[in-house]
Amino acid sequence: MIPFISKEKVRQALQYPQLIHALREAFQQKIITPKRHAHQLSEQANSSLLLMPAWNPSGHTGVKLVTVAPQNIDTPTVHAIFILFDSITGAPLTFMDGEEITQKRTAAASALASGFLSRKNSSHLLLVGNGSLAPHMALAHCHTRPIDKITIWGRSAEKSERCRQTLTSFADLPKGIKIEVTSDLAGSCMSADIITCATTSRQAVIKGEWIQAGTHLDLVGGFKPDMREVDDELMAKSVVFVDTFTGALAEAGDILQALQSGSLKKEAIVAELADLCSGRHTGRRSEQEVTVFKSVGTALEDLCAANLVWQSHQQEVNEKASA
Repeated sequence: MIPFISKEKVRQALQYPQLIHALREAFQQKIITPKRHAHQLSEQANSSLLLMPAWNPSGHTGVKLVTVAPQNIDTPTVHAIFILFDSITGAPLTFMDGEEITQKRTAAASALASGFLSRKNSSHLLLVGNGSLAPHMALAHCHTRPIDKITIWGRSAEKSERCRQTLTSFADLPKGIKIEVTSDLAGSCMSADIITCATTSRQAVIKGEWIQAGTHLDLVGGFKPDMREVDDELMAKSVVFVDTFTGALAEAGDILQALQSGSLKKEAIVAELADLCSGRHTGRRSEQEVTVFKSVGTALEDLCAANLVWQSHQQEVNEKASA
């Protein structure tokens, strides 16, 4: 039988320091990642199906199947499953929980980018959004920068408080971090060093007038051309980086809408994550720059995370066999 690796096992296998390091290595490798398929499932519910393949010709092949239902209230917005194959034989190796992979690799990729783009002494993180991904985003950033304060903002104070409690419960959250919920988004933007946004908004949540020199913004929520989290004014004064040019220039509403309005010039999109990881671009160039990292997700990240999970699973099987 093909083994299924549960959400709990995936969570245990994907620790942020190791995952961030593995992603940095993976973005320097030649992994094939075709453009993902996106299909609308229900116009009424605005739900979508995403299919994301990636493969290393001499290693593994992976496909993640994702459904996104933004109107969900009592169930997660995102559901996903990941299938791992051997690229040489084509044999399926395992199924694993794709939602946990998505959350972990998304957060780790943002933390990886922050290591190049945020100021090294960044200590105040503002978390905009309070869904299931949000606490993972905050935790991952804590493994890249010396965060000592996390502020959470969301449209629902109750959900923000649940997000705070979830974040506080993480065993690998560094000690001594102050975590608070706020209703003052503008004021929090003005004092934050790093702002990470994980929403499904179709209208700008963050205004450029709130953003101070030296701030780094991490945008992961919008994955369609009609979605966005920041306004044109912010994009106009930012140096922009993306996870991949292919994905961002096809799907990222924050970028596409700003390009269309003329507030963002294409030359302001200076590098993708592979350029940062390989040293082709050094990242932040001054303490005063406003930097934006826009991520829509890439199957390379999923395959990298799945490989770590598979290695952990094999190690566990071998230890049980030799016991």
